[in-house]
Amino acid sequence: MTATDGRPAFMGALPQEFVWGVATSAYQIEGAVGADGRAPSIWDAFCRVPGAVAAGESGEHACDHYHRWPEDLDLIAGLGAGAYRFSVAWPRVVPGGDGRVNRRGLDFYRRLVDGLRERGITPFATLYHWDLPQALEDRGGWRVRDTAERFADYAATVHEALDGVPYWITLNEPYCSSITGYAEGRHAPGAREGHGALAAAHHLLVGHGLATARLRERARKGERIGVTLNMSPAVPASPSPEDTAAARRMDLMVNRQFTEPLLAAAYPGDMAEVYGEISDFSFRRPGDLGLISAPLDFLGVNYYYPIHAAAAPYDQPDPALRTAYDIGVRTVPPAGPPVSGLGWRVEPRGLYDTLTGLAARHPGLPPVFITENGYGGGDELDDTGRISYLDQHLAATADAVADGVDVRGYFCWSLIDNFEWARGYAARFGLVHVDYATQVRTPKAAYHWYRDVIGAGS
Repeated sequence: MTATDGRPAFMGALPQEFVWGVATSAYQIEGAVGADGRAPSIWDAFCRVPGAVAAGESGEHACDHYHRWPEDLDLIAGLGAGAYRFSVAWPRVVPGGDGRVNRRGLDFYRRLVDGLRERGITPFATLYHWDLPQALEDRGGWRVRDTAERFADYAATVHEALDGVPYWITLNEPYCSSITGYAEGRHAPGAREGHGALAAAHHLLVGHGLATARLRERARKGERIGVTLNMSPAVPASPSPEDTAAARRMDLMVNRQFTEPLLAAAYPGDMAEVYGEISDFSFRRPGDLGLISAPLDFLGVNYYYPIHAAAAPYDQPDPALRTAYDIGVRTVPPAGPPVSGLGWRVEPRGLYDTLTGLAARHPGLPPVFITENGYGGGDELDDTGRISYLDQHLAATADAVADGVDVRGYFCWSLIDNFEWARGYAARFGLVHVDYATQVRTPKAAYHWYRDVIGAGS
């Protein structure tokens, strides 16, 4: 869509100071997993499990961003993007998770931040994007509260070292870290648990609260602290009462068990009903909600598609043996195009519904950044599907802004093709194509399109 002045039509609703950015994460692009004192993470271990990752691939080499970062920052500068969201690898900075700091790891991120500032790009630093040090997993991982406390120590270490980062994101997608990793088993550490997965979800939020408190104590002028959630509206697959109830259960698992403690200082009232016998919630402590719900300067929202939910039999007949993912729901994607190269339904209305729904349920919602949104395709350079996807989702964002939601910026996922977790390297989300054999970067058509969008908004 184009306005009469040649600018995309959605530009009219976006504020003039709107932040245009791109996003990546450490394990997905850095490679160099054994370089300069970095220790193994849960993803290094998970990738060695037969059948865990497509084609047996791993992030061992990824995009070699650890050595090629100046070239990648030049690509961001070439876009005209004003911001870059990256993550810090915990096992590169505090390899054992025990407080002993690896200065060579910190120096890499110092160089990265300095390089961004030299190019006029604002750093948005994510402190945890799923790469828990394996040493901490060996001691219980996110199932135990000690990991939340170690996370706060690590956050304070990184914050002290990286002067010049105005935006700090504590966690990326705690749903994936806890439910996908500790209940569904599809992500690291590959566990299939009930109580343990719910404890992990809670301790991630406690870790966010503890880290936020430590960062607030040390905050430099102008710094802002937030957290990023992946959100998908849960839509009943049919009008039946059974599917409506299933959608509400799915909404609890994916969305509300994170939004309500963070934004409303409350545990959802239906948690005990949905999870039943798999948890007694003994991991909760007095004062946890106060920690978790400390005021946010901004909320990051990652969105890709809505979830169409239908009632289904439980996988495990014994309620006491169910995982936290086994809630009597199956997903039913609507038939027909458009879909992404991964088979994900393209439904930009879901982003609008997510944003307006948050604002309606949580008066006083902090400013929002779309911290991830993107299109997974194949090995193509003329990526018209990606351009269409981004255009439609930016229009949905603008519609939400026009209807009163305070959205401050948009980060395209992702800058470059990368290791896409359990999908390996076949799934390509980048604006820039990466030839993994040669590490040659080639901007795709969407890179040039996004550059023009950013230029039109300047």
